[in-house]
Amino acid sequence: MRRDSGEPLYVISIAARLVNCHPQTLRTYERMGLIAPRRSDNNVRLYSDADIELLRQIQRLTQEMGVNLAGVEIVLNLLNRIEALQEELERLRRDLELGPRRLNPPAQPTAEVRVVDSSEEDVV
Repeated sequence: MRRDSGEPLYVISIAARLVNCHPQTLRTYERMGLIAPRRSDNNVRLYSDADIELLRQIQRLTQEMGVNLAGVEIVLNLLNRIEALQEELERLRRDLELGPRRLNPPAQPTAEVRVVDSSEEDVV
């Protein structure tokens, strides 16, 4: 059985241990809007596998590449934008493969309108 990567699984202490940092660091990232863990009914932060991967990405940027947290926010936003553009490009490619009918469907049939000149009126 495969698990959804977005399913919240880990409380903050476990998430911090998984990424080898202090729980307060995760709270700071959340305050800055870098990560948004789900909350339980009791308002406990719950991190998913996708959140853990994002935290690891933040660590790579800050620790290995020397990017500050403001820069991390910009990089993450750009990466998200690139991903969205790639998805849109793939959608457009699929539409193009389906041909012009998909991109420009035939017009709906319209009623025929005949203009009658007043000089053509029937004379009885």
